[in-house]
Amino acid sequence: MEKTTKTKYYLFIDECGDHNLAKYDPGFPVFTLCGILVSRQNLNALNKAFDNLKEDIFGTKDVVIHSVDIRKWRGPFSILADESVRVRFFEGIERILSRHEAYVIVSCTILKEQLNKFCVRGEEDDVYGLSLSYLIERSIFCVDNNDNEGSPEISVVVERRGKKEDNKLLDYYNGLRNRGTKWVEADRLRSRVRDFGFKNKKDNIIGLQIADLIAYPVTIHLLHPERNNPSYEAVKHNIFQDNGVLLGQKVIPH
Repeated sequence: MEKTTKTKYYLFIDECGDHNLAKYDPGFPVFTLCGILVSRQNLNALNKAFDNLKEDIFGTKDVVIHSVDIRKWRGPFSILADESVRVRFFEGIERILSRHEAYVIVSCTILKEQLNKFCVRGEEDDVYGLSLSYLIERSIFCVDNNDNEGSPEISVVVERRGKKEDNKLLDYYNGLRNRGTKWVEADRLRSRVRDFGFKNKKDNIIGLQIADLIAYPVTIHLLHPERNNPSYEAVKHNIFQDNGVLLGQKVIPH
């Protein structure tokens, strides 16, 4: 019997905003879970591109890219105070992230005020789990659309937050494996998503750094679509669409 070729994908997940519904900043009333879905082959190319950029700007590939530190010129990013370095750095980031078909964005943005109206007691901290369900579901749609002959597998990689938070998220993921989602049955989910793990920011995982870079501009676009947002413009063509319908972003309606 001929062995089925399995295409390997990775889903790197990061967040923007906090998942607290009871208390939140009215100036930033959203939570975004952003996933970057990338094949093994494309991931190797992205790793090399980012390593080259880091070597060029910082003299080492060990720098961990973090959007908040970049915006505040903090730590190793203090060199961005030099305009010529800053321009070279951002042009390099945009050149890498604007690559068509290098990765796919699947993201879920939740407007806290609207969701809070429908939550019952005990569900206030389930925003992360709800978003995770959406990202995994859409990632399965995407790999199945792109791989008709093989049997694609997805490894999910999430940035570590804390023992309590990570254990709760792992429990939610295991629940998805047992029950499936609204649109993906449990057997299909288990056959596609083969492992689920946590990594620290200091582990220098390029996929998590890309998710971190993209989560903020995607969120700002949804909050303020009229605002100039060049980072979003550079990556929007990689947002997952199915049959012409945008599925990469989800906002809880009024």
